[in-house]
Amino acid sequence: MKKVVIAPQGFKESLSGMQIAEAMSLGVQRVWPDAETVLIPVADGGDGTLQALVDSSGGEVRTANVEDAIGRPITAEWGALGDATTAVIEVASAVGLARLSPDERDVRNASTFGIGQLFTQALDAGFSNFIIGVGGSATNDGGAGMIQAMGGNLTDKNGEELPRGGIALSSLASIDISSMDPRMLHADIVVACDVNNPLCGPRGASAIFGPQKGATFQDVQELDAALANYSEVIAKDLNTDVAEIPGAGASGGLGAGLMGFFGARLRLGADIVLEAVSLEEHLIDADLVIVGEGQFDRSTVFNKSPVAVAQRAKKHGTPVIGIAGSLGAGFREVHQHGIDAVFSLVNRPMSLKAAMEDTKRLVAIATEEACRAVSLKT
Repeated sequence: MKKVVIAPQGFKESLSGMQIAEAMSLGVQRVWPDAETVLIPVADGGDGTLQALVDSSGGEVRTANVEDAIGRPITAEWGALGDATTAVIEVASAVGLARLSPDERDVRNASTFGIGQLFTQALDAGFSNFIIGVGGSATNDGGAGMIQAMGGNLTDKNGEELPRGGIALSSLASIDISSMDPRMLHADIVVACDVNNPLCGPRGASAIFGPQKGATFQDVQELDAALANYSEVIAKDLNTDVAEIPGAGASGGLGAGLMGFFGARLRLGADIVLEAVSLEEHLIDADLVIVGEGQFDRSTVFNKSPVAVAQRAKKHGTPVIGIAGSLGAGFREVHQHGIDAVFSLVNRPMSLKAAMEDTKRLVAIATEEACRAVSLKT
C-alpha cells in the first residue's frame, strides 16, 4: 500500500475532522508503516465546515464579539482561510439553536443581526469572498437582521424602523439599502446548503424548520405570512424574486436574504468543501480511501461528505472503507454509493459516554483492523 487518503468528518461532540484523521493515520501506519497518508478532513456544510476548511487551507479560526439570536453579547468564531481572501461563516456559531436553552428559544423575535456583524468583522479584516454554512440557526427572519446590522433600513408604512425578528416582517413596507455597507456589492458569497426548500408555503422555512426552533402551529402560520410579505417587498424594492428559489428557505429564510440582497450562490456543502480542499488531486494516485463520520445510517447517502468522497474515489477505481462511531438503521445503503465496507468503533459493550471519551484510541483500532482486512487481498 503506497498512498492512503484519509478524509473523515468530525465526530459530533467528540473530535474534529483533523483529530479523527490523525487517529486513522495511526491505525494505517500500524499495518503499512511505509505508506504515505494524506490527511484531508472534510465536512458537508454543517458542523465542522469551518474547521475543515481552516485546517486544509492553512488558515486560522478568529473570534468576533457579536449578538446571538436573542440579542445577547457573545463571542463567535469565523474562519480566515489560507488564501487571505476567503472567510468562512457558520451561522450556528453566532445565532445557532444550540446556544439557547429550550426556554430561551424565541423564533418569532430571533434575529440574524449577529451574522451581519460577522460579515462586517471579516470585511474589516480585508476579506471579500465568503463561504456560508447555514445549518443550525435559531432564527426565522429571512436574513432581515443581517441586513439591519449592515446598514440596511427596513421600515413600516409609517417610515418607522422595524424591530428585529421574523414576526416584525409582517409590518414591512419598504427596504432601503442605500446606506448598507458598500463593500458587500463586490463580495462573492457561496452558501453551503443541502436543502431546496422555498421561502414560504408548506415546504417553506417556517413550516419545515420552525417547529424544531420552538414554533407553535400559530407561530408557523404568522411567520410564513410575514416572510411572504418580506419577499413581496424585496421584489418591489430590489426587483428580485426570492420566493420560489430552491434553497431560499434554508436557515429560517437566510438563504433568501443572502441571494436577494447579495446575489449569493447556493451549492451543496460537500461539493464546496471537497473542491476547497482539492480532494480530486489527491485521489488520482490513491491506493485506498478512508472516510468516516459519527454514525453511518440511511441519511448518509443524502448529500453527506463520506458518500461524496467515495463517489469521487470510484471514478479512479479506488476502494473505500468507512469508520463510524456507530452503525444506524439503513447503514448498508452506503455500499450502493461507493463505500465498500464499514467498521464501527464499538468493539465491546460500552456506553456512549465511554465511547466518546475514548474516541481517538477506538478510531485507531478500528482503522487498523479495517486495514488488516484490506491487506488480506493485497
